[in-house]
Amino acid sequence: MKARLRGLESQQRSWRRQLASGHRGVQEKYVVEYRRTSTLQGYEATVVPGLLQIPEYARCLLLQNAELMRTPRDTEEAVRARVKRQEVLYEPDKHFDILIWEGVLHALVCPHDVMAAQLDRLVGTIGMSRVSFGVIPLGAPLKLTPKHGFWIFDDERVIVETINTELHLEAADDVALYKLVWERLSETAAYGAQAHRLIARARACLSRS
Repeated sequence: MKARLRGLESQQRSWRRQLASGHRGVQEKYVVEYRRTSTLQGYEATVVPGLLQIPEYARCLLLQNAELMRTPRDTEEAVRARVKRQEVLYEPDKHFDILIWEGVLHALVCPHDVMAAQLDRLVGTIGMSRVSFGVIPLGAPLKLTPKHGFWIFDDERVIVETINTELHLEAADDVALYKLVWERLSETAAYGAQAHRLIARARACLSRS
């Protein structure tokens, strides 16, 4: 029983503990994690993935989280580290399959001008040689409900972020389950010109609000 509990604990990493000294350390950890990964499949239901965030958008999210968790404000260092991880998008030996729920394009977690710039950045993602970017449209028939975000690293491990905990899953059954979920979600996603139209629609709504 004790061995099982130790194993469970090793999979759960409390955000309060990880952020006790600020956000920079967590962001730098992900820079290392992404550099040692060749193939990444990810899905986000509420925010633009960190790999695709502009600095201003990232700053808003990090400030919100620091306030929620009551952690030290090392925001600028954390923003630089988060943006630095995006260098992997241009490395020749890597590939990224990224999905988002269309609601992400309309979630105003930042000022209007920042959101507009962030949407423009997503448009620039479409057509990148090492990135496959899809948007699951609102109203599309779904084979399952898109519950929460998750990231699959080299088909070996899955990282899931909850409000209070970061989960690291390495059991083969867990990885296979998340792979299946990602594949089902990808079957309903819009890519290329269709994804561009969804982003443009969100951009138009933003301009009218």
